[in-house]
Amino acid sequence: MSLSPLLSRYEQVILDLDGCVWTGGEAIPGSPEAIAALRSAGLRVAFATNNSRATTEDYVTQLWGIGVRASVADVVTSGGAMQHLLAETRSGRTAFVVGTEAMRRHVGDAGLKVMNGTDLASRAEVVVVAATEAFTYADLRTASLAVQRGADLLATARDPTHPMPDGLWPGTGALLAAVETASGARASLVGKPEPQLFWTALDRLGEGTTLVVGDRLDSDVAAAAAAGLDAALVLSGGTSREEADAAARVPDAPRPVEIADDLASLVNRGAD
Repeated sequence: MSLSPLLSRYEQVILDLDGCVWTGGEAIPGSPEAIAALRSAGLRVAFATNNSRATTEDYVTQLWGIGVRASVADVVTSGGAMQHLLAETRSGRTAFVVGTEAMRRHVGDAGLKVMNGTDLASRAEVVVVAATEAFTYADLRTASLAVQRGADLLATARDPTHPMPDGLWPGTGALLAAVETASGARASLVGKPEPQLFWTALDRLGEGTTLVVGDRLDSDVAAAAAAGLDAALVLSGGTSREEADAAARVPDAPRPVEIADDLASLVNRGAD
């Protein structure tokens, strides 16, 4: 696969995972080959995801499983970013976590005492909201009570949906909206559209002209703009062509440098 004229202008690429490289862990057709083509052409590749359901090591294993070579240093997750932030600013405090076991480990490894399952959970000093498919009313009640009592409210993302093979599932933003509505608070984010994930990826990639590729205007493209990077949009995940066209008419909205059906067509479009 030859590179498109667009990709030929860049020295390195930061790729979103869900909706760009895979959907529900299944490779989007052509994406492993497109990543291989980028590397064969000498471009450096990193991955940055708002999905905190699994550990960085788990994502590396999944990438190898679809035929994409990757190391831990290649993958930046919102869970890892949350751990870094908590370790620097809130180590030693208590926390209630809405999220998976992987997210609870991130919080614990940051030096906080995770109060899930205890009678004092609703009095935690920090509430963390992250991706999970096991969200209950009890979680909502505990999180909102803790925030009402003064806990800091932090979240990994505000993405309302999560692309899966059978359609768009509720994302972290849907869970966060419930907690914010019940508590009356507004969460601080560590994931996209904040630029920190991309800054971390750039630290690992090194200097060079960089293109971000993602499937969401409100997170991937917005975060790229906040980080001062170009972004391309693929329509294989959370954004339709109609939504992309409508967003293009919004004044001052971050705009992708190109829109493609998927990663493979973006990488190969117009190539010789």
